[in-house]
Amino acid sequence: MANKSTGLLGKKLGMTQIFDEKGDIVPVTVIDASGNGVSAVKSAAGPDGYTAVQLSKGERRESRVTKGVAGHFAKSSVPAGTFVKEVRLNDGDVSKYPVGATLAVADFFKTGDFVDVIGTSKGRGFAGVMKRHHFKGFIQTHGTHEYFRHGGSIGTRLTPGMTLKGKKMPGHMGAEQVTVQNLRVAKVDADNGLVFVHGGVPGPDGGDVIVRKAVKKK
Repeated sequence: MANKSTGLLGKKLGMTQIFDEKGDIVPVTVIDASGNGVSAVKSAAGPDGYTAVQLSKGERRESRVTKGVAGHFAKSSVPAGTFVKEVRLNDGDVSKYPVGATLAVADFFKTGDFVDVIGTSKGRGFAGVMKRHHFKGFIQTHGTHEYFRHGGSIGTRLTPGMTLKGKKMPGHMGAEQVTVQNLRVAKVDADNGLVFVHGGVPGPDGGDVIVRKAVKKK
């Protein structure tokens, strides 16, 4: 069975820089991972058929929550969050996260750990092949006219007589789930629930992210 890494929900606050133990400047992204509450627990032996915990971060006004959602969160005594997500777990780990518990950052991450950060990339709207797929473009001389940034041939003639599925074309760019792996935790502020990770993470400032222990790094 594949290893499922535990994690926390967070909010990207932005980038800054700190000094490491050698006195070097390190660019870091600050993630607020405070206020994670366990609003539901699912087990493989139950009707759901898989093991996971539902985490809730933030708090929505009562007027913005339906009665069904309000009743679901009332059972766990956890506020209806602005960011709600399930985190898959191994079967033996589900007992560590009871319903209604508040998870602390210090219990999950420490300085020197490696984490994966999952977020939604910035939307760039409709983009051409040079911006979206890094095409080189056409030559600027020898009579090239109004064809500098086109994608070139997109299909064939008789066989197969169509544009192949998956062909790199212009289209909507960004606004999709992106995972950045093996980022080192440069600092943990347990009092404020902040995690400082070395490097950049997907999405804009204020965007929702998931911070989990790296699955490909021992």
